[in-house]
Amino acid sequence: MNVIEPTKKDIQHPTRTKKYSSSLRLWHWLNALVITGSLLTVLLNATILKGRNDSPVIKAALQKAGAVVTDAQVKVATHDLSDKVWDIHVYFGYGLSALLLFRILLEFFQLADQKFIRTLKIAWQKSAATKKQLETALHERVVKTIYAFFYLVLLIMVLTGLFLAFEDFFEPYKSIRHTVKDVHNFGMYIVLGFITIHLAGVFLAERKDAKGIVSDMINGG
Repeated sequence: MNVIEPTKKDIQHPTRTKKYSSSLRLWHWLNALVITGSLLTVLLNATILKGRNDSPVIKAALQKAGAVVTDAQVKVATHDLSDKVWDIHVYFGYGLSALLLFRILLEFFQLADQKFIRTLKIAWQKSAATKKQLETALHERVVKTIYAFFYLVLLIMVLTGLFLAFEDFFEPYKSIRHTVKDVHNFGMYIVLGFITIHLAGVFLAERKDAKGIVSDMINGG
């Protein structure tokens, strides 16, 4: 499990703690908030409002309040609520798109030792004189590669999400809508997997030799 633990030390300067710019920290926490909100909308529509059918939860709530409703009326109400939730999901998608663009632009303005591309390249090129250094280098390669894959998945999620949100403008490509939707949905599971791995890695790192890694992402390291 230690292979997924983020490192607290700078791989180039093992005695130094990694530094995180205020812009990167802002992006990190806003991104976490937006992704959480987006996943919650999916969860809501996949459970209480699943399939836009008559929801027993909504029906029971209305009947408890004294309303007399038919299954058809509940189905219409559930349909409308589901649409509202998807509208919120779309807004979260716009937010994620803006944050991804911000992260790409930020890469050009980060300090040299904080650029993701540079640290990824160093992790793969890092030579090691001792076994400990070799383990650290290999560990950093795995962690950085996972992050790179996550960024790629975010890009795919944003592009497919925008396609679905503006599908009326892509009339000639409507034949691939179902495929695009499947890719977008599958990407959600990859994001969930990354979140699980990331949280597990941070938890393990905090309990070992990287204590304070969460606060570093708050105060800058």
